[in-house]
Amino acid sequence: MARPQYRGAINDGFELCISLGILCTNILSYFVIKITAGWGWRISLSMAALPAAFLTIGTIFLPETPSFIIQRDGDTDKARILLQKLRGTTSVQKELDDLVSASNLSRTIKYPFGKICKRKYRPQLVIALLVPFFNQVTGINVMNFYAPVMFGTIGLKETASLFSSVVTRLCATCANIIAMMVVDRFGRRKLFIVGGVQMILSQFTVGAILAAKFKDYEDMDNEYAYLVLIIMCVFVAGFAWSTGQSIVVAVVFLMAFVIGQTFLEVLCSINSATFFIFGGWICLMTLFVYLFLPETKKLPMEKMEQVWRRHWFWKKIVGEEVDNKQAESGKTALPGL
Repeated sequence: MARPQYRGAINDGFELCISLGILCTNILSYFVIKITAGWGWRISLSMAALPAAFLTIGTIFLPETPSFIIQRDGDTDKARILLQKLRGTTSVQKELDDLVSASNLSRTIKYPFGKICKRKYRPQLVIALLVPFFNQVTGINVMNFYAPVMFGTIGLKETASLFSSVVTRLCATCANIIAMMVVDRFGRRKLFIVGGVQMILSQFTVGAILAAKFKDYEDMDNEYAYLVLIIMCVFVAGFAWSTGQSIVVAVVFLMAFVIGQTFLEVLCSINSATFFIFGGWICLMTLFVYLFLPETKKLPMEKMEQVWRRHWFWKKIVGEEVDNKQAESGKTALPGL
């Protein structure tokens, strides 16, 4: 539904809403922890019903997308009216024609999961798998799940640890807003690389500080603990403007589960080396983005195939598929000449 020139900002809006939700949760936890008689955690947990209710009610008023109407009902008139309403103009015929062509093409695909494994769609499959994988192994869910535990481990008191979680999430939210403002101007690929470098430096710096100053059964000096807090703010900001669906969601949930279940045990076992491992993964992610992820700034979804044919690496794979089809078409046409 989003226009190509605003798609990056709207896409980042998803991450912004997640960040705002986590920020509200951290603020709530910071205040309810002071409530005695065991009511603090009960209030914090029960408040999750409020956004769930908003989400449920909001879905009632969500319109269908023009592409879905064409795909399901084939009603181009209804899709045209909705598209005109969304775009605020009656000049939508070209976009409507693109949607109809894309819908007609999708209907010819009988086995979509088998299709995605073919050589022609190798770039999309690789990126759909590796980008969310790298998204998780950056260590961002350590901050989402265990920030109070981590800050408490390095010496901050309970209230200070919860407040530190609020600070880091506030930095991430501000970075999300900045990313929404600039992503369609600079492109997602550049922000990916800049954010990757930012996260690499942050993780390696935190690992070095913990290796030098953190000892078992001893609290770290407050100045170093707060320095770690500042660096982690830089880290979450880098994540916010760098890394931002069925295959994607599956990989995200799988890796979130793995990180969530293993982080505390790994941290207790190898201590500061944990952050060097995260930093190493971010190095691989940034290199992958630099070499293999093309820029899609202001490009309509229906034109994405052109991106792969122009990319220095993917054109070798996609181009061979096109050449093979042309060769087969030539062989078929040859007997009739």
